[in-house]
Amino acid sequence: MYKAVTRGISVTVTPRYMPEESSPDDHRYFFAYTVEIINLGLERVQLRARYWRITDEQGRVQEVRGTGVVGEEPVLGPGESYSYTSGCPLTTPSGTMQGSYVMETANGERFDAEIPAFSLDMPRNKRVLH
Repeated sequence: MYKAVTRGISVTVTPRYMPEESSPDDHRYFFAYTVEIINLGLERVQLRARYWRITDEQGRVQEVRGTGVVGEEPVLGPGESYSYTSGCPLTTPSGTMQGSYVMETANGERFDAEIPAFSLDMPRNKRVLH
């Protein structure tokens, strides 16, 4: 579990490898991640946009920007939370993701809430030595 807090907005990410969606022989490794966003602050905010920086094991970077998350722009009052699960395919067995959400206050002020850097790793087969 990975966590960051920006201006009272807590973002926690829990990644996991999805073997049933992956095909290592075809260089396809699929990872799911669940994000929980909690408004620890005193003002109402709305998630307007997302930015992801995805880096694979060989250092190749892909940047993703878009409106909202999973088709939604959730509004969070003080103490409220929002969770969603999404996924990321890689061509290598490991990589990292990090980014930010554009949050907007009720008075129209926008700020970036950090998404903590987190690791995407295919579990390695354990070798038994005799």
